[in-house]
Amino acid sequence: MGINQTRITEVILLGFQVEPSLEMFLFGLFLLFYSLTLIGNGIILGLICLDARLHTPMYFFLSHLAIVDMSYASSTAPKMLTNIVMNQKSISFASCILQTFLYLAFAVTECLILVVMSYDRFVAICHPLQYTLTMSWRVCAILAATCWGFSFLLASVHITLILRLPFCGPQKVNHFFCQIMSVFRLACADTRLNQVVLFAGSVMVLLGPLCLVLVSYTRILVAILGIHSGEGRRKAFSTCSSHLCVVGLFFGCAIAMYMAPKSNHSQEHRKILSLFYSLFNPMLNPLIYSLRNTEVKGAVRRVVWKQRSL
Repeated sequence: MGINQTRITEVILLGFQVEPSLEMFLFGLFLLFYSLTLIGNGIILGLICLDARLHTPMYFFLSHLAIVDMSYASSTAPKMLTNIVMNQKSISFASCILQTFLYLAFAVTECLILVVMSYDRFVAICHPLQYTLTMSWRVCAILAATCWGFSFLLASVHITLILRLPFCGPQKVNHFFCQIMSVFRLACADTRLNQVVLFAGSVMVLLGPLCLVLVSYTRILVAILGIHSGEGRRKAFSTCSSHLCVVGLFFGCAIAMYMAPKSNHSQEHRKILSLFYSLFNPMLNPLIYSLRNTEVKGAVRRVVWKQRSL
């Protein structure tokens, strides 16, 4: 590797290479999705803070999921929208690496929070008498802190391995943000170690947790079928189906993105997959939980009624 190679200081994000008229349509569409993501998750977070009946472990973790979703979308959407409207595709290399770090950290955090939420439902439905002791506030705080801590630690490992590489071009990234596999292509050195670590990390935070989630919900389904009360069975199904919708959307897109063979998806398909689980998923999560959850609907009515009474 030559000594005279120039280290890049700026990266060009090519984004969605479409006609200018279509770009403005995409800007409006993505701005709508991003706004709905912030508003929807903000409402969920506000309701959990304001309504005492939602001060339970399940909604404690749901509040963390809302924070992750807002942060997750905010790590990529503002720069993407700016690039579209300003027609300025550049981003500094330091900002690019920071974007990669935050995106990885929030993605892994969401994955782990979903696993913890499935465990919470498993204990609540399969071991209701032990629920208060098992899911104490101390345990919940430890689980949440572990999810955040481990996620940022894993993201730090990937970024450390990236920064050991020399980057001398090309400067162009065929994506709408600094997605980690696109960043690998900027390096003028062998990235096989980075790819192996990324694949191993994907197995650890995607397949492993997905298996735990599936085992939990299999046992939950067996327990629900054994409930004699029709109302209890309906409530349990309603709550768990919301969780399963969110889990299916997130894990399905992430596995297709990071673990499917490269030949299975063109770069444009990968952009759409990335857009789905980085912007659409965070927007859909509060809708799924609010539309299928009677407790959230009740909290909305109570908060609105309280505001009207003031």
